[in-house]
This record gives sequence, C-alpha cells and structure tokens, in this order.
Amino acid sequence: MSVSWESLANDHILGIAPYEPGKPIEELERELGISDVIKLASNENPLAPSDRVMKAMATALNHVNRYPDGSGHYLRQAIGRRHGLTAEHVILGNGSNDLIELMVRAFLRPGEEAVIPHPSFVVYPMIVQAVGGIRVVVTLKDQRLDLEAMARAITPMTKMVFIANPNNPTATIVTADEVEHFMARLPDKVIVVFDEAYIEFAQGPDFPDSLAYLKQGRKVASLRTFSKAASLAGLRVGYAVADPDCIALLNRIRQPFNVNSVAQAAALAALEDDSHVVECLRMIEAGRAYLTQEFTAMGLRYAPSRANFILVDVGRSASEVFHWLLKEGVIVRPMTSFGMESALRVTVGTPEENRRFVKALKKVLAGAKGA
Repeated sequence: MSVSWESLANDHILGIAPYEPGKPIEELERELGISDVIKLASNENPLAPSDRVMKAMATALNHVNRYPDGSGHYLRQAIGRRHGLTAEHVILGNGSNDLIELMVRAFLRPGEEAVIPHPSFVVYPMIVQAVGGIRVVVTLKDQRLDLEAMARAITPMTKMVFIANPNNPTATIVTADEVEHFMARLPDKVIVVFDEAYIEFAQGPDFPDSLAYLKQGRKVASLRTFSKAASLAGLRVGYAVADPDCIALLNRIRQPFNVNSVAQAAALAALEDDSHVVECLRMIEAGRAYLTQEFTAMGLRYAPSRANFILVDVGRSASEVFHWLLKEGVIVRPMTSFGMESALRVTVGTPEENRRFVKALKKVLAGAKGA
C-alpha cells in the first residue's frame, strides 16, 4: 500500500482550509454566458494606477531579465522618510499576507498563543495554526474589535495580538483612546501586529497612530499595503514598519527577491503621487455615502464603514442573494463562511458600478419578496 501525502504532512496544517479567492470576472462570464460583469468582491481599487505609476512600470519592464533589488533599498528609504524613520525600520513583503507570515514564523513558537479577533482577516488563524501556535479567538462586539475582551484573553502563554484596523470584513475601526487603553494593559513581551491595509480610507482625529508606539519602544509592527489606495493589488507589494531589531530578524527568513522589480518601481512612483490617492479617497467617500443612503432607503442594516467596502445585512440568505446577483452580472462577497448568514461585503466601486449594484440588489430583493 502506498503512503499517502496527508500522512507525511505536518499535523498543524491538516485542519486548515485553503484560502478561497473570489472568482475572476473572465471565469464568471464564461460560466454564466454573460458579459460586462462588475466585481465588487475583493476590496480592490476601481481606479487604474496613475499615469506616473504606469510610466514607472513600463520602464521597469525593460529590465525584468535581471533580478530585482533584493533589499528594496530605494523603496524602503522612501517609506522610511514618509514615516519619519529609517530604511532599517522597514521590510517589504509580497502583499500583507507575506508580512503576516513572516511575523508569525519569526516570533510564535509551537504552543504559544495568538489573540485573534473574529470575524477578521482569515489569514491570521491559518498561519498561526500552520506553525503550531494556539489561536485564541475573540468575537467582535457590535461589529467592532472588542479590545477589552482581547485584553482579558491574554495569558502568560500569549505572544502575539492581531489588530486589524479597519477590520476586514466589517470595515469598522477601534479608536485612538481604545487602543491607548489596550496598550496600557499589555505585557511588554506581547507583540501587537497592527494590520492597517485600509488606513488611507480611515484617517481622522479618532484613528490611532500605531507608529507612535513604535517610537515609544513598544513591541509593535504596523503593516501597510500598496494594494488598496495606490491601485497596485495585482503587483502584490506591502511593507511592515517595526523596530530595526525586529526587521533584522524578519529578514533572516524573508524569501529572496520577494517583491519583484516592477512592483518596487510602481510602489516608489506611487509614494510620489499623492494626487492619485486623493482622487481615490474622494470617490470612495462619495460612494460610501451613496451606498449607505440607498441601504437606509431599502431598510437594510450595515456596519459603519471606514474602509473601501461595506458590510450590509440583506435580511435573507446571503448565499442566495450572491448567486442571484451573479446572474445580474454583479460579483460581491457573501459572509456565510464567517457565520454571518445574511451579510454581504460590498466593495465601493465607481459611481456607475455602485448604481448598477444598487439596481441589481433592488431587483433581486424584490424578486425574493415576491417568491
């Protein structure tokens, strides 16, 4: 009898379900025989990258026969300057996922605990389990991270805490005062990972400055990305900001050339083009206002969004509504995998995409009522 692959695998990974991304537009159009599909499922920026970024990518393409800058020297310098820090405070990643994995692999030993909010980004528990860590899951309260409950969940075995701010999939934030109170109760040996992929959409006087804790010498790492506001999701480039000693340890296990040369060139150009981010933020703010106004008129409840997406309760099976919307050429994300049976996560799109989604949702819900 042959030996199965599963019997050879690490026990830690056997209970992990693979990450399931949303379907590409092209695949859906082939399956359903429709065209002109809009995708509002993956929290992407509906705007293409800026002209400056496009030109930088085109130039970089002429050199893809060479390996990229393995250290990301110029990009790390630029990021450090942007935050009043040095390049030694910065490490680049193949998106935020790469950085989350580096943090967990570097610091979480088998049997140690990581406090994780739920529902939140699905990668946290996956990677913690993959290294043999213990997942301590704390349920959200009123669609927001419950920092009080997360603080109570900390034990002598706790090594790491994840704070997604804004949180995915709820798009809600925890405030500066709440984070300050949480940090004051935290043992020094506990590492706080601030996952701030959507920070550009959330800025305001109530939003915490996670980098201030770094400058105070606290054990924190702040994760950012170019996938959202900078429109570079397809290139997969993000970064972490932390103490240089932390960054040095992460570099010991970072994959060589983990961020390609085109991505580095695009990210560097994006840092120099704030006008694109401003345009994006204006569009997202207007889109959030339009969608929430329509949800209110339809009698639907939604979480207060500080990101480029909205969690909305459609009052019936989200899975069914998702499939009906597919037939209308609109892709959204049902939240049934998080235990939210009637919730959809909807990315804020262009004005035209938002109007098409609302029209399709009204049609689908009216049909469901009449069925």
